[in-house]
Amino acid sequence: APTPSQNQGGVGAVPALSNHHLSNGPHWNPGINQHQHHLHTTRSLDRALEDSVCSGTLNLSGRKLRDYPGLSYDLTDTTQADLSKNRLTEIPPEVCLFAPLESLNLYHNCIKCIPEAIINLQVLTYLNISRNLLSTLPKYLFNLPLKVLVVSNNKLLSVPEEIGKAKELMELDISCNEIQVLPPQVGRLRSLRELNIRRNCLHMLPEELADLPLIRLDFSCNKITEIPPVYRRLRQLQHIILDNNPMQSPPAQICLKGKVHIFKYLNIQACRMDKKPDSLDLPSLGKRCLPQPLTDRYTLLYHIRILFINWVVRALNANWLTTNNNTGMTKHVFLLDFCRSQPIRFLYVGVAFCRSSRQESSDPSFTMRRKMEHLREEMEQIGVLRQNLESRLKVLLPDDVGAALMDGVVLCHLANHIRPRSVASIHVPSPAVPKLSMAKCRRNVENFLDACKKLGVSQDKLCLPHHILEERGLVKVGMTVQALLELPASKPTQLSAV
Repeated sequence: APTPSQNQGGVGAVPALSNHHLSNGPHWNPGINQHQHHLHTTRSLDRALEDSVCSGTLNLSGRKLRDYPGLSYDLTDTTQADLSKNRLTEIPPEVCLFAPLESLNLYHNCIKCIPEAIINLQVLTYLNISRNLLSTLPKYLFNLPLKVLVVSNNKLLSVPEEIGKAKELMELDISCNEIQVLPPQVGRLRSLRELNIRRNCLHMLPEELADLPLIRLDFSCNKITEIPPVYRRLRQLQHIILDNNPMQSPPAQICLKGKVHIFKYLNIQACRMDKKPDSLDLPSLGKRCLPQPLTDRYTLLYHIRILFINWVVRALNANWLTTNNNTGMTKHVFLLDFCRSQPIRFLYVGVAFCRSSRQESSDPSFTMRRKMEHLREEMEQIGVLRQNLESRLKVLLPDDVGAALMDGVVLCHLANHIRPRSVASIHVPSPAVPKLSMAKCRRNVENFLDACKKLGVSQDKLCLPHHILEERGLVKVGMTVQALLELPASKPTQLSAV
C-alpha cells in the first residue's frame, strides 16, 4: 500500500480513498435488491387480497399481473373489482364467479375476448374493458343489467344488434374503434343519456337515435357528412360534439355556431322535406289548411310565413297592389323590403294578417290594401325612430332596429343625452359577455322609462317594457322617443354646465 506522503495531493489518492470506502461500506448486489423488491410486492399483494376479503372491494390495479393471484382467497363476496393496468390476456374465470359483483374495471390489459361465463354476473352494472384487444362484442354481454359500458380503444369492427336488449344502459362509450355502421337497434336504448362514438369510421348516423333521451352526443372524428333532420327531436340534448367531420348538412359555418343554430337548421330542413315550400310555388301555396297540428315553434312560424306570402302572391296576380305615388315604389317591393329588414315583425304581422283574412275574406282586395297601408305607415314611423336615434347619438344602427333597442342600452344613452345623468347606471355588454341577460335588459328598459317620466313625458305617450323587450311595439317606442325629443330644453344647472 502507498504511504501517506505519497497520497497527499497526488492523483494516487483517489483509488486509495475508493478502496477504503468499498472495504468499510456495504457491497451492492443486484440479485439481493430484486429479491427484496419481489418480497415487498408479494407482501403488499397479499395484504391487498386480505383487505378485499373484509371490504368486498378488490383493487389490483397497476401490478403488471399476467395471472389472477387470488386463488387461495375467498373473494366470492366482492362487489367491486379493479384489475386495470395489468397484463391479463383473459378475464379470470374466478372473477366471473363473483355473484354480487356490481363494478368491474379491466382497463388497459391484453384481453382479446369476453368469456360466456360473464353472464353469471347478474348484478353487474358497470363494465370498463377499454384499451384492450377486443375485436367483437359477444351477444350474451347485453343480457346483463349494465348501466355503463366502456369499450373504447379496442379493435371493434361492428356492434351486434343484440345491443337493443340493454334496456337499462345509460352510458355507452365505443370511441376509438373501427366501427363503420351503428345498428338501428341502438334506438331501443330508452335509458341512454350519453353516447360516445368518437374516432370511428362512421359515414352516417342512424335516425333511430332521435327517439332517445340523450344529454350528450359525441360523434367527432368520423366521416359523417349529414345530421338527420329528425335529430331536432332530441329535446334534452345539452352537448353535441361533431368536430373533425366533413359536414355538409348543416354546413360547417353553422356547426361552428353551436347547438342552437344547428337545431334551427334541422327544423328548416325538416320543413322542406315535408314539402313545405320555401319559394313562391303557387299550386302548393293555394292550400290554406295546415295538414297536421303544429307543436314545433319554428314549423309554426314557417307556416305563417307561407300563408302570408300566399296572400301577397294572390294580390299580385289580381293586381290589387298599386304604385305608391309618393315613393314611386310598388307596395309589394316595399313588403319584401320589410320582410328582409324586420323578419320577426314580419312573422307577427303575418299572424294577425292570417287571422283577419279569415274574417274578412269577402273582400280580399280591401283587406290587402288596408294591411299594406298599415305596414307602410309602420315602416315610416320606424324610419323616423331610426333617424331620431342616429342623428342625436351619432351612431349607425343595424337593419333590425328592434333587436338594437331590445337591451335598452341605446335608449338609456338617449335619455342621458337629453338630460345628463337621467339614468344613473346602465348595464352594457362586454367582450367577455357580449349579450346581456334578460334581467339586465329589463332593468335598463325600466330605468329608461322612469327617466322619461321624470323628464316630463306624459303617460299616454309612454310605451310598455314588453314593447321594447319583445320587439313588438316599435311604433309605441317611436312615440315615446319623439315625445322625449320634443320636451322643452331645461335651464342648464351648475352640475350640467360642469
